[in-house]
Amino acid sequence: MNRRQFLALAALSGLASACGSSAESDPAAFRTRLQVPPLLEPKVDKDGTRRFALTMQRGRSEILAGKPVETWGFNGPYLGPTIRAARGDRVRMTVTNRLDEASTVHWHGMRLPAKMDGGPHQTIEPGATWNPHWTIDQPAATSWYHPHPHGQTAKHVYRGLAGMFIIDDGTTAELPARYGIDDIPLILQDKKLTEDGLPIGDPLKGTFGILGDHMLVNGTHAPFLNVRTERVRFRILNGSNARMYHLTFADRRTFHVVGNDAGLLPAPVQVDQVSLTPGERVEVVVTFTAGEQVLLRTISGSDDIDEGDFDLLKIVAEPRLAASPRLPSRLADPAPIVIPPNAKVRRFRLNGHDAINGKEMDMARIDEVVPAGATEIWEIENTVYAHNFHIHEVAFQVLDVDGEKPPAYASGHKDTVYVPPKSTVRLAVRFGHFTDPATPYMYHCHILRHEDSGMMGQFVIVPPGTENQVPRMITAHHM
Repeated sequence: MNRRQFLALAALSGLASACGSSAESDPAAFRTRLQVPPLLEPKVDKDGTRRFALTMQRGRSEILAGKPVETWGFNGPYLGPTIRAARGDRVRMTVTNRLDEASTVHWHGMRLPAKMDGGPHQTIEPGATWNPHWTIDQPAATSWYHPHPHGQTAKHVYRGLAGMFIIDDGTTAELPARYGIDDIPLILQDKKLTEDGLPIGDPLKGTFGILGDHMLVNGTHAPFLNVRTERVRFRILNGSNARMYHLTFADRRTFHVVGNDAGLLPAPVQVDQVSLTPGERVEVVVTFTAGEQVLLRTISGSDDIDEGDFDLLKIVAEPRLAASPRLPSRLADPAPIVIPPNAKVRRFRLNGHDAINGKEMDMARIDEVVPAGATEIWEIENTVYAHNFHIHEVAFQVLDVDGEKPPAYASGHKDTVYVPPKSTVRLAVRFGHFTDPATPYMYHCHILRHEDSGMMGQFVIVPPGTENQVPRMITAHHM
């Protein structure tokens, strides 16, 4: 990566802290065992459909020892269980809302019909249950689920409603794959904590909204993890509202990126640092030596907001480690997203923190109409400070950032991308084949304060040739 690319990726690190350096810089402070979210066991119907049950509920959690605070979670007080399914599985979700306000559950990174997507149109009222269902048909990937209520996403995610959704497809046999042993999820979040608990304040206040000074991994503050194998695969999710993480190890060891948001890379990429904006995921494989200890941390970059370095997780290798297979030289064979000669180019301008192309989000307005199966170029122009951009349903590859190629580790299939200040990012976007002219998908900034303030638009996917027949206004919200 050249200096310009690094600075572009680092620019959002102003989101990294509002309070300066980590209070947990002493490795001895990491005394709480890392909580690994349990796998959610499905019930299997006679026809093979796998049924997963989630309940959104209030609870209390000791984020800081001896100081319980009110939190929200799925099937528990904070965060949610990990869902794991395979390509070809028929899945049916039972999502029950036990909160006292309406919410939704969006399957971030999932290729599925718009009515099952869980965006702001699929509202679940208090006491109600939603039952989306679909057949999983996409490559192995680390996805996640979280609320997506219009204007309230920042608050609901910040309180703890999030979980991982892992997809298998049989291509990863040579990678570590024993969940909780050598295949570990890491959900990264930051919180503001006071003596009074977990204050929300106004999640739409300030340029970026909520920025915390306490780091959590899987809901655990100052955690440690014992590893028992030579190599460990970490599935890392930036589950924060606004923070960007520049992840590295205290000893600057190298490790390998094996997957982006939407699937595995063709081959491992060796790095000593990776950057993640909110909503992005990365899969990495790290090699350890028996008896060693090392800190995973995030380091600051440069921007016009306060910076900070934070230690996230202490990793302790057992005195004897089980042997791990060598990292394969080839991982997957993702179909390249080839741009046809006549590809449509759509342009999106991110204005301030509350508009795209000069328009705030309108639940009744269809902004774009896309033919099923299309491959298009989307140009995302950022006119001001840091943003990122997430598109529901699709997979895309980053063509360039201000004319320069992305770093090799970020060259795979993705669904969320960082858009540095005053830059333009071009994407090769491949759309699916689920058509519904009346039910939209979303595209938006995944800095949740910006999303909730109106930096979001809607598109529908329709049969090719019918684009001009689609009304640009919808009269009812769809469940």
